[in-house]
Amino acid sequence: MTIYDELVARGLIAQVTDEDEIKELINNGKATFYIGFDPTADSLHVGHFMALCLMKRLQMAGNRPVVLIGGGTGYVGDPSGRTDMRSMMTPETIQHNCDCFKKQMERFIEFGDDKAIMVNNADWLLKLNYIDLLREVGSCFSVNNMLRAECYKQRMEKGLSFLEFNYMIMQSYDFYHLFQHYGCNMQFGGDDQWSNMLGGTELIRRKLGKDAYAMTITLLMNSEGKKMGKTASGAVWLDPNKTSPFEFYQYWRNVGDADVLKCIRMLTFLPIEEIDKMDKWEGSELNRAKEILAYELTKLVHGEEEAKKAEETSRGLFAGQGSTENMPSTELTAADLTDGVIAVNELLVKCGLCASKGEARRLIQQGGVAVNDVKVKDFSETFDAAALKEGVVIKKGKKVFHRATLA
Repeated sequence: MTIYDELVARGLIAQVTDEDEIKELINNGKATFYIGFDPTADSLHVGHFMALCLMKRLQMAGNRPVVLIGGGTGYVGDPSGRTDMRSMMTPETIQHNCDCFKKQMERFIEFGDDKAIMVNNADWLLKLNYIDLLREVGSCFSVNNMLRAECYKQRMEKGLSFLEFNYMIMQSYDFYHLFQHYGCNMQFGGDDQWSNMLGGTELIRRKLGKDAYAMTITLLMNSEGKKMGKTASGAVWLDPNKTSPFEFYQYWRNVGDADVLKCIRMLTFLPIEEIDKMDKWEGSELNRAKEILAYELTKLVHGEEEAKKAEETSRGLFAGQGSTENMPSTELTAADLTDGVIAVNELLVKCGLCASKGEARRLIQQGGVAVNDVKVKDFSETFDAAALKEGVVIKKGKKVFHRATLA
């Protein structure tokens, strides 16, 4: 099986331009390809996971990744998938986020001479003269075509700023610059980026001729992958200080039955033949598949030792005998108590398990909270300093565990 065939078998490819040429480049290790990451936070999250894994797969097959950090496009903000305008970040915040991304990416991609390179589009976008950009690049874009792009259409009713309207031109210019200066002949992105990517391909061909080698390819699940990065309690980050290895493991351990094999195909590096055998798994076997998924991805992000700890803790908790050592925890202080006690609904808020006391109250009334394996029936139930010093284990629903202690 060629690497291109494997990408198809894993469900990673949605649509391409110039498929025969793309196959030739990828299968023979001749692709120099880029994927862009806008630094909208100081950590990558699981919504970026598919792109990182794809870069790793292609690098293992001899192709050269170009990691494009959007230090320049970050000044504008991508309107794709947005119902409102992104908040504008300071240059210092953008640079800090770029630095954080690089450290995390080094776990996935090998950088160095003749290996992957990382570039920042601030290095060329911030130097552009506006009038020159309008003449040299703007003349290649039809406003009519741009307004038909899905990323703009969905924003037209609620309002699209002129700042964001320029994003497609900037992303297209990135590909043009990378093609000229780094020999980048391919770009990858999510299906929500298709219009922007086609803009880059068209810009190269209009400026440099139709024979210019510049191709695009999209990932089936990148837009769905962005949804993967969000849970009811917020984002699932790759930074262990934001999402602990145990929480990361539990996130993947708790995926739905219908999604587990899809995730194993797309995100793990298990042989495709081994995964195909799992297609017949049902019932309790799907729980084993979830453990495999959670372990493999936690190992990839946090290392094998942390993956083993998370696996052991998770299995023990489901069996009712797990260690709380690696469990997410919150340390309270005496100031968090009132007259030496804290009500359970307030405790849920302090631990970040509920956004408000009202939400905590509803959850308790629905029977969704247990403390030390005892279901909480009264939202006014309290815990004193002695109990908290011993540590209490809160169970939210069937799968979320959290430990609360008192300093």
